[in-house]
Amino acid sequence: MNKLWVRLSLAFTTMVLVAVVIVVLTGYIVSRFESDDARFASWVLERSGGLISLLEDYYQQHQNWAGVAPIMSGAQTTLFKSDTSYVLVDRGNVIVFHARPDLIGRPASQTNLRYEIPLKVNNQPVGYLGFASVPAPAQDGNRRPPFLRDLVQTLLVLAAVGGVAGAIFGVVMSRSVTAPLNDLAHAARAIGARKLNQRVTEKGTDEIIAVTRAFNDMASDLEEAETLRRNLLADVAHELRTPLSVLQGNLRAILDEVYPLDLDEMGRLYEQTRLLSRLVNDLHELAQAEAHQLPLNLQETDLSQLARSTVAVFRPDAEEKQVDLAVNLAENLPSTRVDTARISQVLHNLLANALRHTPAGGRITLNVEPAEQSVSVSVSDTGEGIAPEHLPHIFDRFYRTDPARSRDVGGAGLGLAIARAIVEAHHGHLTAFSGGVGQGTTFTMQLPA
Repeated sequence: MNKLWVRLSLAFTTMVLVAVVIVVLTGYIVSRFESDDARFASWVLERSGGLISLLEDYYQQHQNWAGVAPIMSGAQTTLFKSDTSYVLVDRGNVIVFHARPDLIGRPASQTNLRYEIPLKVNNQPVGYLGFASVPAPAQDGNRRPPFLRDLVQTLLVLAAVGGVAGAIFGVVMSRSVTAPLNDLAHAARAIGARKLNQRVTEKGTDEIIAVTRAFNDMASDLEEAETLRRNLLADVAHELRTPLSVLQGNLRAILDEVYPLDLDEMGRLYEQTRLLSRLVNDLHELAQAEAHQLPLNLQETDLSQLARSTVAVFRPDAEEKQVDLAVNLAENLPSTRVDTARISQVLHNLLANALRHTPAGGRITLNVEPAEQSVSVSVSDTGEGIAPEHLPHIFDRFYRTDPARSRDVGGAGLGLAIARAIVEAHHGHLTAFSGGVGQGTTFTMQLPA
């Protein structure tokens, strides 16, 4: 009984039953109204503009009942009970009108007259209006039943058919409404069982479609996160395997006396341990940043001074590679609260990448300028550029646009991922733009003012 479709079915059925009860009560009231001739007379005949006032006006105009038959015949057709006749009697108790023509002109005592209503003109009785039963002819087997009785029967049939149809419709509608919820429950259990490719067809009402779309988006995000997690594990294993293999191989060779244990060999081993240490530290730093647990020492910082000092560090390398390194600083920059060491780390990464990918004769420009409620720091170069298919992935872990580039030359592929995580930890944004291969690249960092 706690199922939603059962509750909806009961609600629909209850509404239908209420409607059926209303119809049945209406039929009952109408049937009682039909059987109550006195109430009928009071409501139809004696009301203003009714038959009684019409007859009294007629007599006042003509001073007799001659020619009243058309009026009475018209009134006769409005009677709900077809086995009843209006009877008009003059003040001498002679029948003026009757549904049976053979009784016209006879004394009213020869009829079973009921409910005599006096007709008065100037407060003087001029006749009487009543009802009399008219036996149906024996040969008239197809006579139409009274209108109200027919109406009541029709209402009862409609109530019965409507009740059954309404209950069936309620059950069908309830199942159709709850079917998408059942699909969602099934898909949620599949997601819990690590079947992350499970999706739900969008159908039903707007609200259920919105929930379904949100569920599918969540499933897509979970599937993408699971793919990234597996790729991360594979990439970490791959990145750690190479220096470990070098260490293991060289140490084995030293133990087998293939390599001599001299300072040169120890230096090569030491470089491999430094590579491992740097990779582990980068992974730890990236994990902290993405978990919003990266410790930040925020303080008022002059980004202009930070940009100058950073460019000064890279200027000797730029001159050695014959690359023009310039810095453009806007005036009246707003103050910012940042971790100076972390933002300096980001600038070092961006300038190192630009210097690595810019050939001799190229140019690297560091721009610092105010933006809307933020400070924009961009590093532009005229170097190799980035192909459109690589641009969306350059901030991914271990991603290198040139897979053949060695680790010593291109790094492990964590620098840009760490840089973006640091900027986002400052509630900023780091974006990249490139016109394509050979068109240079621009990295833009926006920090809140």
